[in-house]
Amino acid sequence: MDTLLEILNEMHPDVDFETCDTLIDDEILDSFDIVSLIAEISNQMDVTISAKDIIPENFNSAQALWELIERLEDEE
Repeated sequence: MDTLLEILNEMHPDVDFETCDTLIDDEILDSFDIVSLIAEISNQMDVTISAKDIIPENFNSAQALWELIERLEDEE
Protein backbone atom coordinates (compact mmCIF):
# COMPACT_ATOMS: atom_id res chain seq x y z
CA MET A 1 0.00 0.00 0.00
CA ASP A 2 2.94 2.34 0.65
CA THR A 3 4.00 2.21 -3.00
CA LEU A 4 0.47 3.03 -4.12
CA LEU A 5 0.26 5.97 -1.72
CA GLU A 6 3.61 7.25 -2.98
CA ILE A 7 2.36 7.14 -6.58
CA LEU A 8 -0.86 8.93 -5.66
CA ASN A 9 0.92 11.56 -3.56
CA GLU A 10 3.28 12.35 -6.42
CA MET A 11 0.24 13.03 -8.61
CA HIS A 12 -1.70 15.13 -6.08
CA PRO A 13 0.33 16.00 -2.96
CA ASP A 14 -2.53 18.12 -1.61
CA VAL A 15 -4.95 15.17 -1.23
CA ASP A 16 -5.21 12.91 1.84
CA PHE A 17 -5.41 9.60 0.01
CA GLU A 18 -5.60 7.61 3.23
CA THR A 19 -9.04 9.02 4.06
CA CYS A 20 -10.51 10.32 0.80
CA ASP A 21 -13.09 7.99 -0.73
CA THR A 22 -14.44 10.30 -3.45
CA LEU A 23 -11.48 10.53 -5.80
CA ILE A 24 -13.64 9.98 -8.88
CA ASP A 25 -16.91 11.39 -7.56
CA ASP A 26 -15.26 14.70 -6.67
CA GLU A 27 -13.15 14.69 -9.86
CA ILE A 28 -9.87 14.66 -7.95
CA LEU A 29 -8.59 12.07 -10.40
CA ASP A 30 -9.31 12.71 -14.08
CA SER A 31 -8.91 10.41 -17.06
CA PHE A 32 -5.27 11.44 -17.59
CA ASP A 33 -4.55 10.66 -13.92
CA ILE A 34 -6.15 7.24 -14.30
CA VAL A 35 -4.02 6.40 -17.35
CA SER A 36 -0.88 7.60 -15.57
CA LEU A 37 -1.82 5.69 -12.44
CA ILE A 38 -2.39 2.45 -14.33
CA ALA A 39 0.99 2.83 -16.05
CA GLU A 40 2.80 3.51 -12.76
CA ILE A 41 1.11 0.56 -11.05
CA SER A 42 2.13 -1.66 -13.94
CA ASN A 43 5.73 -0.42 -13.85
CA GLN A 44 6.28 -0.39 -10.10
CA MET A 45 4.05 -3.21 -8.91
CA ASP A 46 4.00 -5.53 -11.95
CA VAL A 47 0.19 -5.62 -12.01
CA THR A 48 -1.87 -5.23 -15.17
CA ILE A 49 -5.20 -3.47 -14.79
CA SER A 50 -7.47 -4.43 -17.68
CA ALA A 51 -10.17 -2.30 -19.26
CA LYS A 52 -12.92 -4.22 -17.45
CA ASP A 53 -11.43 -3.14 -14.11
CA ILE A 54 -11.40 0.56 -14.98
CA ILE A 55 -14.61 1.48 -13.22
CA PRO A 56 -15.21 4.32 -10.74
CA GLU A 57 -15.67 1.95 -7.80
CA ASN A 58 -12.09 0.69 -8.18
CA PHE A 59 -10.58 4.19 -8.29
CA ASN A 60 -12.70 6.18 -5.81
CA SER A 61 -10.26 5.57 -2.94
CA ALA A 62 -6.74 4.34 -2.37
CA GLN A 63 -8.21 1.45 -0.36
CA ALA A 64 -10.46 0.36 -3.24
CA LEU A 65 -7.54 0.59 -5.64
CA TRP A 66 -5.34 -1.40 -3.25
CA GLU A 67 -8.02 -4.11 -3.02
CA LEU A 68 -8.12 -4.27 -6.82
CA ILE A 69 -4.32 -4.62 -6.96
CA GLU A 70 -4.37 -7.41 -4.37
CA ARG A 71 -7.16 -9.21 -6.24
CA LEU A 72 -5.23 -8.98 -9.52
CA GLU A 73 -2.05 -10.25 -7.85
CA ASP A 74 -3.96 -13.25 -6.53
CA GLU A 75 -5.29 -14.02 -10.02
CA GLU A 76 -1.81 -14.19 -11.55
